[in-house]
Amino acid sequence: GPPASAIEAMGDKIAAKATVAAAGVPVVPGSDGAGLDDEAIRAAAIETGFPVLLKPSAGGGGKGMRLVEREAGLDDAIASARREARNSFGDDTLLVERFITSPRHIEIQVMADNHGGVVHLGERECSLQRRHQKIVEEAPSPLLTPATRAEMGRQAVEAARACGYSGAGTVEFIVSGDRSDEFFFMEMNTRLQVEHPVTEMVFGVDLVEEQIRVAAGERLRLRQDDLEIHGHAVEARLYAEDPDRQFLPTGGTIVGLREAAGEGVRVDSGIAVGTVVGSDYDPMLAKVITWAPDRHRALRRLDAALAATSIAGVTTNVGFLRRLLALDAVATGDLDTELVDRVLDDITGADVPIVAIAAATLAPMVGRGASPDPWQALTGWRHGGAAGVRREFDIPVHGPTEVVATPVAGGWRVTSGGAVDRHVVIDRLDEHRWRISLDGRATTVDIWGEAPIVHVVVGGESHRLTELDGRGAGAHGEVGAADGVVRSPMPGTVISVAVEVGDIVAAGQTVAIVEAMKMEHALPAPFDGVVASITSNAGTPVVLDQPIVAIEPSEPSTESSAEPSSGSREPSEGGAR
Repeated sequence: GPPASAIEAMGDKIAAKATVAAAGVPVVPGSDGAGLDDEAIRAAAIETGFPVLLKPSAGGGGKGMRLVEREAGLDDAIASARREARNSFGDDTLLVERFITSPRHIEIQVMADNHGGVVHLGERECSLQRRHQKIVEEAPSPLLTPATRAEMGRQAVEAARACGYSGAGTVEFIVSGDRSDEFFFMEMNTRLQVEHPVTEMVFGVDLVEEQIRVAAGERLRLRQDDLEIHGHAVEARLYAEDPDRQFLPTGGTIVGLREAAGEGVRVDSGIAVGTVVGSDYDPMLAKVITWAPDRHRALRRLDAALAATSIAGVTTNVGFLRRLLALDAVATGDLDTELVDRVLDDITGADVPIVAIAAATLAPMVGRGASPDPWQALTGWRHGGAAGVRREFDIPVHGPTEVVATPVAGGWRVTSGGAVDRHVVIDRLDEHRWRISLDGRATTVDIWGEAPIVHVVVGGESHRLTELDGRGAGAHGEVGAADGVVRSPMPGTVISVAVEVGDIVAAGQTVAIVEAMKMEHALPAPFDGVVASITSNAGTPVVLDQPIVAIEPSEPSTESSAEPSSGSREPSEGGAR
């Protein structure tokens, strides 16, 4: 095999693949891509057979990965993958691999010293992914039998030993969901993985301490026969991203934070109130890890920990994670790397609950509404009886919504957007936590921020409500909105604008590309039309919803001739959308 330095270099997956193949570990069919130009990569992909996966050799985390299902999209995918790999890792070398449908992503943790000692610490199931990046991991896998676990562990140890590896590393495999004994080597990550806490919790080993001891020249204290799995651990990654916008990265300043705690709960976090989440780094904010004697209780404990998590000021994936964990397929362990894509429409697009609207409306009035002084009361006092207080919020999905709150015996009557009256009782528990009883059903919420922008966190999911000033101030546009303005869906940098003023564009055509957190996002034209203006050029930093290109809808032809004039095109069916 290659020298140890080749495999020990961060992300040197080409060397890893060659080494494990030489050690007899089965690998996914494909080409290592070393030194290949675009034409050679193209030929390797065709020879491998579609669908293929293009992967940067120098990095991970899903950055630069492109799934190519047919030859027609191959050239664009190669160019895009190279560009993103170069921007992310300074190296645009690509791997080409056969894409195995309905696979499970299972990895083996290894630890090796400088004296020839190598052990494995079982496996981690990492099949719950979005954009080829893990979001929920667990140990052990609900799929593997003890025999398969032992064989995969043996091969991972042989791979590490074959290249003289030292330290903590992860050998990653694709495993057939139908045949758990059929597995292929994907790559070796020559570092400690994000999901290492689940291994630590089921084995009772501090992997960081072991790395330090190995680096100091000590022999491994771990013996394979002594390593036993105890219980089950699950980890969820908390990201600053919007699942309702295809997981686009978000940004902003964290104005409120409450982290989960309790028996069997661990939180690894890098944020605090006041932290500014920008677009220069990966969007992961924290990891929530839970342990229990069995998988069912570990999943329940993780859901409770996510529900107790409160992050305000930045859109996160916490609510999405809870809905994902609630799926029957997750509960039964029937997982694969495509599961999230299949169920995405069912677990995104959650509405703002009425309890969040009631909380934002009533919280400013608690403690003052019962004042005997009518000038201090906020309850719409009038001679002869109380009147309702009217407030208007810009509510996601719904837009401007009027809320009416009227004091009644024992609480309030709240009507939102003309909906049925709800009886609400609100009690303050601490500075930011409130108990809201809605028609007798109590919910605990967190309220962060100050008017006009209030963040209400319900069950771990944060809802931003902006109180309007009567002129509709506070509403945000959407990418591809009906006004024809293509806006940036997240903070980032415009890396290219593919059109010029006066160009005729078709609905869905890419007009600009924005990069955020080392990932590219193509922005499409919302409808057939003509480019009217360009307000952000390549290299321009942009904030959320900043306009980039404005498009005017195509005008229907008024000429009687059936043959369109030179340079014109037929309008799309139904006109502008």
